[in-house]
Amino acid sequence: MLVNCMVVGAGGFIGSILRYLVTLVMPASASALGTLSINVVGSFIIAVIAALVIVGVMPDEHLSLMLRVGVCGGFTTLAAFSLEASELIGHGAYLGAAGYAVVTCVLCIGAAMLGTWLVRAMGLG
Repeated sequence: MLVNCMVVGAGGFIGSILRYLVTLVMPASASALGTLSINVVGSFIIAVIAALVIVGVMPDEHLSLMLRVGVCGGFTTLAAFSLEASELIGHGAYLGAAGYAVVTCVLCIGAAMLGTWLVRAMGLG
């Protein structure tokens, strides 16, 4: 367990730095494009890694954890969401995948709006 936490943390360190570096090269006016790019790239990478694990090309659990949970998790949490939705589609649960996607987007955007409102209501923003 401790080793797993260490490899995930090391991967998260790398992923977080990569995300920060991407935001540095994007102009401030294109921050949404930067976030979109990060989320699309992260979603692609986590799916490739998961597929490599499934077919046995990447049997090392520590490497898989470091790359999937650590690097991709530090780079973008949307990657995990995308993988889960694609797995639902892969199992033929189209309605479940669509519902998961809609509910996730609505709740996350709503939570972000609520957080912003709360800070402003407290007179801090």
